[in-house]
Amino acid sequence: MIGYVTLGTNDLPRAVAFYDELLSLLGGSRMMQDDSFVAWSGATEEATGMAVIKPFDGNPATVGNGTMVALAAATPEQCNAVHAKALELGGSDEGAPGPRDMPGFYAGYFRD
Repeated sequence: MIGYVTLGTNDLPRAVAFYDELLSLLGGSRMMQDDSFVAWSGATEEATGMAVIKPFDGNPATVGNGTMVALAAATPEQCNAVHAKALELGGSDEGAPGPRDMPGFYAGYFRD
């Protein structure tokens, strides 16, 4: 249902370096870019795309506290690897990977 998600950034080169490495673990690759944004496609045609962008209005990007974008992992091991890579790349831990309160739901959370 979601076609793509766009996240604002005030440091495009840093955000792009972070997501180039992180999304490659999920089979993502760059599909479009210019001086103000970079977008990645998912591993399949059905996968949701993601982009980082300097805000169009020229104002600074701000933190959307409570905003969450879920990156789909195929296995708990892939979830663990993505979470670990996010922390390695300078992200902060917002919840270690593990089973959650819903049966069969496994997730890890980080802030970029």
